[in-house]
Amino acid sequence: MLKIWGRATSSNVQKVLWTCTELSVPFERLDAGREFGQVDQDWYAELNPNRLVPVLRDGDLVLWESNTICRYVANRYGGEALYPTEPGARALVERWMDWQLSTLGPAITPVFWALVRPSPGGPDAKQLAGLIDKLARTWALLDRELAGRPYVAGDFLSLGDIVLGNAIRRWYAFEFERPDLPHLAAWHKRLAARPGYQSHLMGPIV
Repeated sequence: MLKIWGRATSSNVQKVLWTCTELSVPFERLDAGREFGQVDQDWYAELNPNRLVPVLRDGDLVLWESNTICRYVANRYGGEALYPTEPGARALVERWMDWQLSTLGPAITPVFWALVRPSPGGPDAKQLAGLIDKLARTWALLDRELAGRPYVAGDFLSLGDIVLGNAIRRWYAFEFERPDLPHLAAWHKRLAARPGYQSHLMGPIV
């Protein structure tokens, strides 16, 4: 059985849990990070020198970096439906996984910190409005892309959708006015209907 270290509320842990659930891969999740500690222990640093979550152990193999873990689980446990083996189809999935890291993550993270974990010296109201506007424009790009297909890589749910799932959950949970992005909203409803989304993404946003 897979062992996964990381708190259930971590966006990066949730990607991995959802992937396992979609593929019916059994796992044991072990609390680590934030209020659970563990990451500051020497034994944990041996698993992940970055001292972050998640970490996956599968037999003798230890992996960190959530998108890499999702790819591994799909490759190892019959996940071609989520992660095609044909190079072109796979590239269409991977570009959205990379987009999540390079574009969406940097846009949503400062909004999350300002709204959910505010700290002294954080953005003022005007600065926050600018951050939200940047995030809205990022989502508008995806809305345009979804105009012609139900999921980010085509007609099927893929790892590209899963790694974006927590971010879209937060977008619709945050308490601010959002632009009307109908294709994005419809996509979110499709994701929210998945058992893996309901099991792992519907908890508190902390």
